[in-house]
Amino acid sequence: MAVSEIHEQAAPAVGIDALLEEVRSGYERIEPGDAYEAARTGEALLVDIRYAALRERDGLIPGALVVERNELEWRLDPFGSHRLPEATSHDLRVVVICNEGYASSLAAESLHRLGLHRATDLIGGFQAWRAAGLPVSP
Repeated sequence: MAVSEIHEQAAPAVGIDALLEEVRSGYERIEPGDAYEAARTGEALLVDIRYAALRERDGLIPGALVVERNELEWRLDPFGSHRLPEATSHDLRVVVICNEGYASSLAAESLHRLGLHRATDLIGGFQAWRAAGLPVSP
């Protein structure tokens, strides 16, 4: 295949802001207080994808699973050979949490592609969680 043919088949270029808007239009995002309540009642699984330095600096959300972003799909795919015990079905409500709510949107969209149709992300990420005065452990 010629290089020119590859370029013709590529998706049109889009900026990250437009991509985030498109991705986020595909599901309903969740506010920190609602995510806290959903996790507290067992209706949602909180998944922290922040990298280690941020977790060490800012702390952890008690009860949230820590899954590195580069492992997220493998750990949450209910059909996957490397899935976590919590990844029991495609009906699982997963709330992905990054630092400020950007990377988590792209991660939630990726989980949707795996069939986790209830996946969402936390508006404002960990920083919004902490600003809302919700529990954080060192």
